Amino acid sequence: MSDILIVDDERDIRELISDILKDEGYSTRLAGNSDEAMEQVTREQPALMILDIWLKDSNMDGIDILKAVKTDYPEVPVVIISGHGNIEIAVAAIKQGAYDFIEKPFNIDQLLVVIKRAMETSRLRRENTELKRQDSKPTDLIGESAAYRGMISQLDKVTRSNGRVMLTGPAGVGKDVAARYIHANSNRAAAPFVTVSCAGMDPDRVEEILFGRESVERGIETGLLEQASGGVVYFDEVADMPLAAQSKILRVLVDQQFTRVGGSKKVRVDLRVISSTNRDLGQAIADGSFREELYHRLNVVPIAVPSLEERREDIPALAGYFLQQLHEGQGLPLRELSTEAVALMQTMVWPGNVRQLKNLIERVLILGDGQGPIESRELPGESEAPSDDGRVVLSGTLATLPLREAREAFEREYLLTQINRFGGNISRTASFVGMERSALHRKLKSLGVVTSNKAGARVAHVNETEDGTEKEAS
Repeated sequence: MSDILIVDDERDIRELISDILKDEGYSTRLAGNSDEAMEQVTREQPALMILDIWLKDSNMDGIDILKAVKTDYPEVPVVIISGHGNIEIAVAAIKQGAYDFIEKPFNIDQLLVVIKRAMETSRLRRENTELKRQDSKPTDLIGESAAYRGMISQLDKVTRSNGRVMLTGPAGVGKDVAARYIHANSNRAAAPFVTVSCAGMDPDRVEEILFGRESVERGIETGLLEQASGGVVYFDEVADMPLAAQSKILRVLVDQQFTRVGGSKKVRVDLRVISSTNRDLGQAIADGSFREELYHRLNVVPIAVPSLEERREDIPALAGYFLQQLHEGQGLPLRELSTEAVALMQTMVWPGNVRQLKNLIERVLILGDGQGPIESRELPGESEAPSDDGRVVLSGTLATLPLREAREAFEREYLLTQINRFGGNISRTASFVGMERSALHRKLKSLGVVTSNKAGARVAHVNETEDGTEKEAS
């Protein structure tokens, strides 16, 4: 889209303009009437349009063509030319969205100045539109845990269709990254990915944000749905969408069309819809804050994105990824994690999930001295921290117990910590703590510790599976 379409009913004029522009390095196309003009625009959108007001033997005059072009291709600048120009025509053209107005006979230098400015405007508009459409956030999904592999398997299946997907999971697990993964691996990967932040919607501007606006003063402003046409629209935290927007979105999902605010023409769109939520939509439907019809339209393929608690084995890989990403993107020191730091991170509580992990890594890199591996003392959450002389400072509760009870409590917490670190895998835990697998099994049973791949470890009774992972007896 780098050529200029010249529309004039006088052959000599359009060829003269074309020759002048070609001498300046521009490519051109020519049209002598409204039918030819609209056919050329529809076939391939031009970078710029030079349009005569009066067109003989045409179904539409220049103002009519201008209106049609600005409705369907609002980013294309249109320069109006006319030998019958006056101030009223110029004002009418500008109000309808024309970039500029030049009166015949035109000065070549003036024409070239206007064309150069208009082409720069066209380039900036295209770049701006592309930046809005193509979200540059990463689509990398990192992990090897069973929970992670299960999610990836489901995501890969839905990439092959255009079905609507509902991603569920607590805040910070990476639902937006999962949505981009679907888009990047689908047949719409080259098309727009547009995020609609439902929580940030202004209820008074819902229609304008989603559908766009038409006005004489400001021309056509496209909304998010129109920007996403041909690609994916992602409703982030859809449970927070204002009720006023829900009914309108429902209608768009049914009809695949809408009308801009202030307009009258129906705008057709081709959208794939992905939604996400960290809330119970069933409860939201029950309390009247979410429309049940919309829920059924959006929840065609539900996919749960696991919490970091369910995929602790992935913490080292995720942390390593963030360390590299923050180094490349922000110029922070490139450091690695010590073995002790990795072990501690795998036992920490992560209510903020993957987002919290990334924030922690960033904080450590910013506040650290930038020298050597990241040590466990640089991380929050050490409850039994070694003192300067190597002694372990006991917690208040542990220090008040008799030796036998304190030892059992310590062993229980220590083994719970290590089992959680290794995702419930008894063989790996036994190797790390320096015990035979059978001895560890007996110790866990005596301490009342149960493990599972999904939940790590907790106090209960246990059974052992064939792959070395323990699970609760049924």
